[in-house]
Amino acid sequence: MRKNYPSDISREMFELVAPILASARKRTKPRKIDLYEVFCAIFYVLKSGCQWSMIPSDFPKKDTVYYYFKLWKEKPSEDALSLLEQALKNVVGVVRTNSGRNALTTFLIVDAQSVKNTDTAEKKGYDAGKKVSGIKRWVFREVP
Repeated sequence: MRKNYPSDISREMFELVAPILASARKRTKPRKIDLYEVFCAIFYVLKSGCQWSMIPSDFPKKDTVYYYFKLWKEKPSEDALSLLEQALKNVVGVVRTNSGRNALTTFLIVDAQSVKNTDTAEKKGYDAGKKVSGIKRWVFREVP
């Protein structure tokens, strides 16, 4: 029995993405490794930012976890999503719908640009980060 980590997901949630991840390789013989444990180990590395060699010993071996990570992150084509991206989108969509939100996220990109102008301009400020005297222009773009 291994310790529970904050990065773990429930087995029920994993069952939603297990068919996607299991399709990565052909089953020629029974698996000796639990894909749930591998998936949680990958989440642990991604969430904690630790090195592969620092995966706790109660997870599967680091070589096994890294093998599945490489296998699942490969994209079949440039436009397609990897198996890991598909699985994560699936989990996020389920969590969002369970909390009464739309399954697809929308977000807004906000960007600013400091523009120099003359001393005679009415609206003038100072951008201390860029050390520029002038005005700021804002760009908003909604991404569905």
